[in-house]
Amino acid sequence: MKIVIAGTGYVGLVTAACLSHLGHNITCVDIDKKKVELMRQGICPIYEPGLEEILKKNYEEGRLNFTIDCKSAYKDADIIFIGVSTPEREDGSANLDYVYDVAEQIAENVEKNCLVVVKSTVPIGTNDKVEEFLREHLKNDVYIEVASNPEFLAQGTAVKDTLYANRIVIGVESNKARIILEKVYERFNQPIVVTNRRSAEMIKYASNDFLALKISFINEIANFCEIVGADIEDVTKGMSYDPRIGDKFLKAGIGYGGSCFPKDTKALHWLANDNGYELKTIKATIEVNQNQKYKLFRAAKQRFGSLKGLKAAVLGLTFKPGTDDLREAASIPNVRRLLEEGAEIAAYDPVGEKNFKKLFPSKIIYGKTVEETLKDADVAFIFTEWDEIKSLDLSVYEKLMNIPIIFDGRNCYKISEVEKKAVEYHSVGREAVLNLVKDVKSEVAATII
Repeated sequence: MKIVIAGTGYVGLVTAACLSHLGHNITCVDIDKKKVELMRQGICPIYEPGLEEILKKNYEEGRLNFTIDCKSAYKDADIIFIGVSTPEREDGSANLDYVYDVAEQIAENVEKNCLVVVKSTVPIGTNDKVEEFLREHLKNDVYIEVASNPEFLAQGTAVKDTLYANRIVIGVESNKARIILEKVYERFNQPIVVTNRRSAEMIKYASNDFLALKISFINEIANFCEIVGADIEDVTKGMSYDPRIGDKFLKAGIGYGGSCFPKDTKALHWLANDNGYELKTIKATIEVNQNQKYKLFRAAKQRFGSLKGLKAAVLGLTFKPGTDDLREAASIPNVRRLLEEGAEIAAYDPVGEKNFKKLFPSKIIYGKTVEETLKDADVAFIFTEWDEIKSLDLSVYEKLMNIPIIFDGRNCYKISEVEKKAVEYHSVGREAVLNLVKDVKSEVAATII
């Protein structure tokens, strides 16, 4: 079979690399000529662990090719995967312009019967509309069917998530389409869930939104823990032993970001409202996450009053470790607020600096190491839990900062370690516990005196 993949972003490129890695011959189509040239040189245009090695190997061995010529790519394709982005519009709905741009190109150029597989995350019912659009705009007398095949990869672990997925979901309206896709994935040796197209589309949204809901839920609990004197880490540990709950996505912090959870929660919320129904849990998920992003900034304002003239070290810029993606990263709105307040900022991220400079080309000093960034700082903010940050001994903050005050949005350090150091430490869901430890120490000291 000739397999073509439209789009070489996270979804398209990871899918192409992994399918070729398991023996399929893949042609990737992208409109960006410079990007295509880079990939032909074995250079991956996105940062994703393990992806560049697979891309380069399979390109050199002839199983993976890149082109901007959609006409030659689509005309005799057996299967065409659509893996373009579906960013959110201003109102929160999904922007499907890129999907329909590809559909139009397919309709104009395909010269044989083929299966079009929508891998992009799209609102429920989109596959039906895309199939209708294709059939209405076909230039040649061919048969086209559309199937849904949502992705479940996470940035930072995308290659592993694809090659060793928990399940593969395919939404089809015919037995023929099911057989074709089962053949594509037969070497993956993973459970295949077969549904109709609308159920497959909903599985994607329901999965992402449920995970986002877990994150917002535990952040709400963490905030309340601070009020009542509980330790969120003890709470989540106790919860995790229940197999109905598990231990995934229960780490308190300053909220989720990235290319999926923010836009998928908003898209499903918008779609529900458009159909006259309100998904109250999804609405709350969005509101809690938006509020949680500013938790560190509010705490710093309360601690200092004015942030003007303070030297702030910002550690971690990407929305999570293992990626250079800044989409919906908590660092962005917080850095803006810090600059507005008149703070002086030094920032560090092992892979996200280049992209961050596009947003903040001036007014920020970028450190080459965590230590360089912390030097002479009055306050430190941790937005991303990179290993370089988590492994840093707290004594480094003591030695390098003017005032060792840390606002940790990812709970990188254990309270037991913080207790041993002369640092002022603020985290998420553990504030009351740390204060209690300080009070006990004070009482003991007073008794000794």
